[in-house]
Formats: sequence, C-alpha cells, structure tokens
Amino acid sequence: MLKHRGFPGRMPGTDFQFTIRRANVKEGATKLIKRERFRDRKHADRMADQAFMAALWQYFGEEPFERGNLDAGRLSWLFGREVVPAEDPFDPSSYDALLKIDAKRAEAAFPEIFAPDAPDALADDWEGDGDED
Repeated sequence: MLKHRGFPGRMPGTDFQFTIRRANVKEGATKLIKRERFRDRKHADRMADQAFMAALWQYFGEEPFERGNLDAGRLSWLFGREVVPAEDPFDPSSYDALLKIDAKRAEAAFPEIFAPDAPDALADDWEGDGDED
C-alpha cells in the first residue's frame, strides 16, 4: 500500500480521518462505494468533504493517483462524482486502484477550493494564522 507522504492524516481539530496507517492484510482494502450526499448533512461533515477535496486537489491535481492509504470512507463521499476511476477495469477493493479528480465536477461542488485566494489545504492549520481582523 502506497503511503502518500505529506498528505494530511485528518482534518485539523477534528476526528475526521483522511488516511489510514496500515493496510488491512486480513480482509483487504475496504471497497469504495458511491455515497449519497444529502442537503441535510451536518455542517461539519460538509466541511470535512471540502477539506478532503482541497487536499486531494492540491496534492494530486488532475493527474491520476493511486488510492494507497487514503481513507475509503472519506473517499466514498466523493467517489463517482468528484473522484472517478482512472482505469478500466477498476477494482474498488484495491489499494493499487487508480483514481482521478473530475475537475469540472469538483469545481462545481466546491468552488471555494478553486478560488484564487483559497487557503493551502496541505498546511498544518486550515483556519489561518490567527492574524485575521
């Protein structure tokens, strides 16, 4: 399992996990599924989706990437919409599966990530440096 060094392990200040520490050798990788995002989801869940998408965009851009240690639960909230398979046939239960970001759909769903003044999603503190007035 490829470990994406430098990718945030979780959303700062929360328990929303973005990566896993080690592969599940007993049962294999958790299958990626398309989870429906309903309008009545909690604000914190929507912010976690946005933070994860921002980190994916800044880390990988439009290039295909290996699933590796990215959390299946968090990926499943974006899978089939903003994150799509980059290979055919695609194995949703493989750590080696190739994915890519559908930039048009991602920008439509999360326009603030693509704004020129978007914060650095790979920085330690997504809330800023505390100097805001």
